[in-house]
Amino acid sequence: MELDHLGGTYGGNRKPTPFMCLVMKMLQIQPQKDIVVEFIKNDDYKYVRILGAFYLRLTGTDVDVYRYLEPLYNDYRKLRQKLPDGKFDLIHVDEVIHELLTKDYSCDVALPRIKKRWTLESICSLEPRKSVLEDDFEEEEEKEENEQDDGLDNAIDERDYYHGRSPTWERDRDRRRESHRYRDRDYDRDYDRDYDRGRGHDRDRVRDRDRDRDRYRLREEKDYRRERERERESEGTEWERRDRDRGRRRSRSRSRCRSRDRKRHVHSSNSPKRRGDGPEEPKKKEKKDDGTNHPDPEIAEANKLRALLGLKPLK
Repeated sequence: MELDHLGGTYGGNRKPTPFMCLVMKMLQIQPQKDIVVEFIKNDDYKYVRILGAFYLRLTGTDVDVYRYLEPLYNDYRKLRQKLPDGKFDLIHVDEVIHELLTKDYSCDVALPRIKKRWTLESICSLEPRKSVLEDDFEEEEEKEENEQDDGLDNAIDERDYYHGRSPTWERDRDRRRESHRYRDRDYDRDYDRDYDRGRGHDRDRVRDRDRDRDRYRLREEKDYRRERERERESEGTEWERRDRDRGRRRSRSRSRCRSRDRKRHVHSSNSPKRRGDGPEEPKKKEKKDDGTNHPDPEIAEANKLRALLGLKPLK
């Protein structure tokens, strides 16, 4: 009963709030379902109600959670909530109930998963929810129905009133209606004619656009083919030019070889010879007459000795 705020943990060391300590104590005690329902139905202490709702959200079934927590949407009392940084914030009971029914976390605690309400309604576990404001809506619907009924009565009275008009007035009314009908018909005919004319203009515009697009495409294809032909011609001329240059180099190299051979031949032909125009014959070493072949044997022996000594031979 002494609870004055709710929250999870706060501060740097994540200290739990008294609300969270009481939730932990209830999880240890495990009170019966009737006691938890009495906590929820308690109107005097709002924090006790939130404590019971939080415990039922942690331990109750899906049907019990929707059955006992949805009526608390009508409680708009203020609550103090302690934030993780230690500061306090203002919140309402219906906001806490909405967080318990729709969120996965509340007060730093991961809540168990529950089924959606429409799933439980489809399997006939829950009846469709009836809002407290339905009575107000029913009253507004009754007022609207009464106003419609009054409008119908007034229309009937006006019709009965106009029945008392004179025949000339009714004739003029019929003429006015007929003129309006003809005017609307002419307007519709003009509108249809303008619409058809506009469609024709649109069709011509589309046809001209397609024709221009085809012309542009053909022009692009022709330009592309012309460029390809130019590239091929330029490539052919390039290869021809290379072949010509290669032939010129070959002819130049051949002419150089021929001129070099001709110069060699002329040089060999113009070289000095001993006699005649024939090819140069190798020179023969002239044998010196040292007197060793003299017919006189004595003189021949003396010449041998003189040759050894390097003296002139005797005659």
